[in-house]
Amino acid sequence: MRRPSALHLVLLPLSALMVTPLVWMLLVSVSTQEESRRFPPGLPGGIEWENYLAAMRDAPLGSWLVNSFVVSVVCVAGNLLLCSLAGYAFARIRFFGGRVAFFLMLATLMVPFQIVMLPLLIMMRELGLVDTLGALIAPNLATAFGVFLMRQFFTTLPRELEEAARIDGASRLRTLLQVLLPLMRPTLATLAVLTFLQTWNDFLWPLIVVQSPDTMTVQLGLQSFQGAHTTNWPKLMAGTVLSQLPVLLVFFFAQRFFVRSVAAAGIK
Repeated sequence: MRRPSALHLVLLPLSALMVTPLVWMLLVSVSTQEESRRFPPGLPGGIEWENYLAAMRDAPLGSWLVNSFVVSVVCVAGNLLLCSLAGYAFARIRFFGGRVAFFLMLATLMVPFQIVMLPLLIMMRELGLVDTLGALIAPNLATAFGVFLMRQFFTTLPRELEEAARIDGASRLRTLLQVLLPLMRPTLATLAVLTFLQTWNDFLWPLIVVQSPDTMTVQLGLQSFQGAHTTNWPKLMAGTVLSQLPVLLVFFFAQRFFVRSVAAAGIK
């Protein structure tokens, strides 16, 4: 058994620092309004499950969760499909300007979202998608990072696999779907998890293109618990806990693929 090293002395405080906001969120979600304002914070005198019921009763939290789920799932499906196709094209198909197009796509990763935010809003308005779930889905159906990730992993696969499949009569598309993608399950899981997390937790873009409560996502809807002069912290934290449960479930079921993909990338 490995003995604790000096590195653990550094990792333990860092881990505690990262867990502290989560613990504070859980404690406040079952506290009273007076206890949530106490400083220094402490354990609540009792468990106020009413905060969770109030969060679901006083706001359409269920509708916001459904909107976030729909947007996230569609964006994940779009990234898995479109980024796989684009990544395969950049990795395996030689075409005029392919290398230049790939580097131009990578350059977009260096452009802050705030710069393209206004042009993107104008595009959504011209398409008639403002204040709809389509405005949240369309810009995230494919990402430059997703294309880059898939392209890099395609380059690590031996070409002999494709050549053998082509000799057996498989088309290029069938080779991609039935031979290559099954070998990239950890990579696909990584892309799915990262896309789901980014889409689920997005706040700035929904704040710009969504106005009506019926089309709000959960991250945007939670701000309704904040008032101009006061904030109901227990209710807000209860809603936040409920909003993070799907994220924890997704990562729990996909973590072994995620870790395997990161380990494979480090080895290669």
